Amino acid sequence: MSTSPERPLGGYAVLSAGFGGAVGGALVALRATGKPLPKGFGIGDVLLGGVATHKLSRLLAKDKVTSFLRAPFTEYQGPGGPGEVEEKPRGSGLRYAVGELLICPYCLGLWVAAGYGLGLVSAPRATRLAGYVLTALTISDSLHIAYKAAEEKGL
Repeated sequence: MSTSPERPLGGYAVLSAGFGGAVGGALVALRATGKPLPKGFGIGDVLLGGVATHKLSRLLAKDKVTSFLRAPFTEYQGPGGPGEVEEKPRGSGLRYAVGELLICPYCLGLWVAAGYGLGLVSAPRATRLAGYVLTALTISDSLHIAYKAAEEKGL
């Protein structure tokens, strides 16, 4: 397997195995504790989870304040969007692959969505509260951006 920074296939394999192991382990733990999986999720849970997943993925991947989590795997490049930074992965192999994962909100989305779904099964009330907070924050951020754009146009 290649270990080049551009395509650290071994690192990707480790991350994929880790994801599968974590989700599989969580499902085994849920079964052992007698928590049944739901037959389905309502549209409200899907929408709340979708917006919350978007926001948490972006907070983890781009937020200034969470940059300390990414720092061992990334290198600061400069400011990004409002409250965000741009970074690039550092190192090689697994370190580089983790860096790629941590700066990509699209890539983190699967991990966050899986955690959110497992949270709905294991602790639905707390998970919905977290979903509410993240969704409200997303709406607030969108309003801040719209307000700033309107100010810049003299409205």
